[in-house]
Amino acid sequence: MIRDPRTTLAAHGIKPSVQRLAVMSYLMEHRTHPTVEEIHNALTAEIPTLSKTTVYNTLRLFVEHGAAAQLTIDERNACFDAETAPHAHFLCTRCGRVYDVPLLTPDLNAAACLPDGFAPEAAELYYRGACKACAPDQD
Repeated sequence: MIRDPRTTLAAHGIKPSVQRLAVMSYLMEHRTHPTVEEIHNALTAEIPTLSKTTVYNTLRLFVEHGAAAQLTIDERNACFDAETAPHAHFLCTRCGRVYDVPLLTPDLNAAACLPDGFAPEAAELYYRGACKACAPDQD
């Protein structure tokens, strides 16, 4: 499925602007779970007047409308993901890269034995450790 930034914003009730389209395009093209700083640094060559505050506020708007997800897997930096379908994340504690991890079931609420009467609204699944590139040889 090909996704278009303008269509994505419209589907989430967000009016497009030059800044919003640029930030969403960056998120969709760079599946690296970038931080506000990374997005700002990448886009200022294209939009010199873009402030870090605008990037932050744009990402907050995307998260509030469900167009992006904010990850708190790394306590030092919040990072953002344009993929909002259920999936898990893996943080390599050596190189710092965050990877998308497919789920065996799309219902994270089914992954735990919740007490009767609990009504979860969201669930997040994070793994931490060494990625394949950073892990010591398993020979």
